Amino acid sequence: MFITQEQIQLFERDGFLVLEDLVSQEACNVLRHRASEIVETFDPSESVSIFTTNEQTRFSDRYFVESGDKIRCFFEEEAFEENGELKQPKELSINKIGHAMHDLDPVFDNFSRTPELAEIAKDVGFKDPRILQSMFIFKQPHIGGEVVCHQDATFLHTEPLSVKGFWFALEDATQENGCMWAIPGGHRSPVKSRFFRSESGEGTEMEIFDDTPWEESKLVPLEVKAGTMVVLHGLLPHMSFANRSARTRHAYTMHLIEGTADYPEWNWLQRSPEMPLRGF
Repeated sequence: MFITQEQIQLFERDGFLVLEDLVSQEACNVLRHRASEIVETFDPSESVSIFTTNEQTRFSDRYFVESGDKIRCFFEEEAFEENGELKQPKELSINKIGHAMHDLDPVFDNFSRTPELAEIAKDVGFKDPRILQSMFIFKQPHIGGEVVCHQDATFLHTEPLSVKGFWFALEDATQENGCMWAIPGGHRSPVKSRFFRSESGEGTEMEIFDDTPWEESKLVPLEVKAGTMVVLHGLLPHMSFANRSARTRHAYTMHLIEGTADYPEWNWLQRSPEMPLRGF
């Protein structure tokens, strides 16, 4: 086992587990440099797609919906002036890159598939872990958008439920620059909503099972140093506030599902048959 029995018990109790110093500073810098190269070659004229979690019931554009087996850039919600011009340079305006970096980019593939991560996946309950989704999150200075309190299982549903997140801090994450917050033990609540692809296949919808507000008074900040990995249970309520500081808060995250679980066709994120899910 890569992590201890005590750490597994903490994960089962809290719904998250913080693993400090798991990634070297050099590895963090390699990912950050590669992400900057991807953004540099991105042509905004191809598509201006804005990512926001404050309107999760909105009709998602095709550029977003078809990104499950591609590498695409999405702008921050506050990136543009009223006249359509960017408020900040392009490299300081992208919210995230997603969603198949772990399969399509050699640098992210190399980072995402290691014996250590494979062992951690087994330690937290996976029998046949498959990497479904990956994202580089910028949390840009001044305009880094809020991510409202949510459960990952809302967006990546399996039967039985199996999704877990592997989140890596590539820079120090503090309350000032928009660190994650979570509700310890909140993963013992059932999934409260379902984000799914419309029958037309072109947009998305949100079905609400329970509209009771999250007990946000129970949120605790996950302030972590660069190189830290956080494991997130798929039912854990978590969020991050907007970044109004002058610093970025770069992070890389992967979502894993159980290979033996059923992944319904109504999930918003789909991949072509030519790109089957792989593990480590």
